[in-house]
Amino acid sequence: MDLKGRGALVTGGASGIGAAVVRRLSSAGAHVAIVDRDEDAARRIADEVAGLALPGDVSDPDIMPMMTSIAEDRFGRLDVVFLNAGTTGGQTGTSDLDVEHYRRVVGVNMDHVVFGTSAAVPALRRAGGGTVIATASLAGLMPLAPDPLYTMTKHAVVGYVRAAGAALADEGIRVCAVCPGFADTPLIAAQKGQFGDFPLLTPDDVADAVSGILERGKGGEAWFVQPGREPAPYGFRGVPGPVGGTRPPAVKWSH
Repeated sequence: MDLKGRGALVTGGASGIGAAVVRRLSSAGAHVAIVDRDEDAARRIADEVAGLALPGDVSDPDIMPMMTSIAEDRFGRLDVVFLNAGTTGGQTGTSDLDVEHYRRVVGVNMDHVVFGTSAAVPALRRAGGGTVIATASLAGLMPLAPDPLYTMTKHAVVGYVRAAGAALADEGIRVCAVCPGFADTPLIAAQKGQFGDFPLLTPDDVADAVSGILERGKGGEAWFVQPGREPAPYGFRGVPGPVGGTRPPAVKWSH
């Protein structure tokens, strides 16, 4: 993977999967901007890779346009955007709904992917194409019963990526998702003891999948990542169509 001279931006890049991908992109020659709420941690990894630390809350609709603009200006171009920031639901979302926390989960897991993609696309067009990868989860491909809110947001990310990938494919812009199983990151630190001898992914395992997407992925794909398995695009089953095989119309929606 040769990214020499290319510009990249990683959200949630100060720890876990994000930090592993920052190091991977940097080792491939990219200039990397690290977006994270933890300013000190972002600066530490930025110093490590000679990157750019950009502290900020990705759920704020003004932050991602600002961060992508700063990164493009600093690097002269933007080619890779890894939208990795995320949080767990922390509640059932069925009988004990904390609305403020619910809004936070949606803001980080869903809104930031939309804000980040829409902010990145103009910069990727100026670069002649590029790749957006969003971190979803196996919970975006199957239900995670203990956390319906997290499951909801990750299903939304997968659906968004599949549609956005198709919409932008003709412009040379890939939009993909990476869907890891349980990974040994700060996100599950409080529950790690409950996993026993269950195999956990490492952040580098997920970085391997991100590298695979950059090397050979296609727009709209959602790549699963499981311990001991080669990362690959998930094979979605087709939905039964109407009798007669009629294709749905190519509707252009107005605002």
